Amino acid sequence: MTAISPLQFIHKKGIYGDHQKKNKSELLNISELKNLSVVQIVHYKKSKLELEHIQLDNLNFPIENSKVINNKETRILWSAPRTWLVISSNNKILGIIKKNCDEENFGITDISHSRALIQIKGLNAKEVLKKGCPLNVDEFRKNRCAGSTFHGIAIVIDLLSTDPDTFNLITLRSFGESFYHHIADAALEFGYLAT
Repeated sequence: MTAISPLQFIHKKGIYGDHQKKNKSELLNISELKNLSVVQIVHYKKSKLELEHIQLDNLNFPIENSKVINNKETRILWSAPRTWLVISSNNKILGIIKKNCDEENFGITDISHSRALIQIKGLNAKEVLKKGCPLNVDEFRKNRCAGSTFHGIAIVIDLLSTDPDTFNLITLRSFGESFYHHIADAALEFGYLAT
């Protein structure tokens, strides 16, 4: 069985929107992130296990609101008290999580196939988000995340870089196509490269 990515039929490579007379560095870049593991981890209240003794892919759990801890392959996003999203290109991450987070102390849910992930990168990435998101994205800092909405669609926003602004946007797979259309439509004004 072959997996079908959430945006396989609508994300088409090319240059769109107001791109005439602009360098590629001035254009936004929009891409679908594929072949990533997305795992939700919940640390049970009854657990006596201390988080500082646990690492996943050599990363500690962030315990500060909206904090993201990362390395080259893995990002751990604080999503709620005692709850995290692990997003990784390491194909062994689920095994690493299960080895370090036992069933007595943690709830582990692989949600990889139920999420659509879009990356938007460029000088006007924040301007695109402002068109449909109520958060003040101007105050976003690198390696911070937040749950919000974009035109009524629930999303998670993760800021990877500020040079240029690079956001990973996560939503339910069932809303993936609608969400992609909203993002692409908002980006037309600036011109974007779909990769």
